[in-house]
Amino acid sequence: MPELPDIVVYIEALEKRMLGQTLEGVRVVSPFLLRTATPPLSSATGKSVLRLRRLGKRICIGLQDDLWLVLHLMIAGRLHWRPRSVKVSLPRDLAAFDFPAGSLLWTEAGSQKRASLHVVSGEAGLRELDPGGVEVLDSDASAFAAALLSANHTLKRALTDPRLFSGIGNAYSDEILWEAKLSPLAQTQKISAPEIKRLFEAIRATLISWTERLRAQAAGKFPENVTAFRKGMAVHGRYRQLCPRCATKVQRIRYASNETNYCPTCQTGGKLLADRSLSRLLREDWPRTLDELELLTAKPK
Repeated sequence: MPELPDIVVYIEALEKRMLGQTLEGVRVVSPFLLRTATPPLSSATGKSVLRLRRLGKRICIGLQDDLWLVLHLMIAGRLHWRPRSVKVSLPRDLAAFDFPAGSLLWTEAGSQKRASLHVVSGEAGLRELDPGGVEVLDSDASAFAAALLSANHTLKRALTDPRLFSGIGNAYSDEILWEAKLSPLAQTQKISAPEIKRLFEAIRATLISWTERLRAQAAGKFPENVTAFRKGMAVHGRYRQLCPRCATKVQRIRYASNETNYCPTCQTGGKLLADRSLSRLLREDWPRTLDELELLTAKPK
């Protein structure tokens, strides 16, 4: 799922192409995309784009008369800038927003159509879609700590909960926790004040750094290669590759359709975190250390 750095760079690219442009029409081909009926989507036609903003992981397009189009890309949704009146067709395409200078094409890979479009009116309409998480880049350390300690969760769950923190998902939470040298399964109410400070600084450093990297990679062009697996990431998507800080093999915890990647040396004091699928199978034979894991997975000579 595109997260804060990706959404910021998307918005910057859209501002260069859409601000001041008149929306000539919206062509929705997916029956699952539009989630609101009032105001009608047709009311956006003919209105100029006045501003764009981010709402968590959503992109908000502000039109005349305080009308907003709110795009939530979810996991597989992506945006593309194409020539005006580009063809839109199922199953991959969801919609196109047509402007005099070109068309914004919205696609979604896979069969599960989770992306959503809301049409809302004014700040009140936007607030109804806002999960309320803290904007860490705009907050101070005390506000961050208050949100973190408001409930006892694992750090991984807390960072990716949009009701607690805005714009952070599976990919950048892995990178943040690696940067902070903290276990993804550490409990929020059991970590120390210095660790909370370190986590706050790691979030800011990671999100700012990756926003700058993605901005540089786009180099003024529309960002077309938005992915959760970026070259240069320390641990996310790098299972069994070497940690760039200590050269230990990166490990993972798998659950549902997601996985968490971490460095056992940098983050868990050499302890392996139980992978649910394998630990259920192995039970008491589940390896507790890297050495035990190497013995378990070593090929017989």
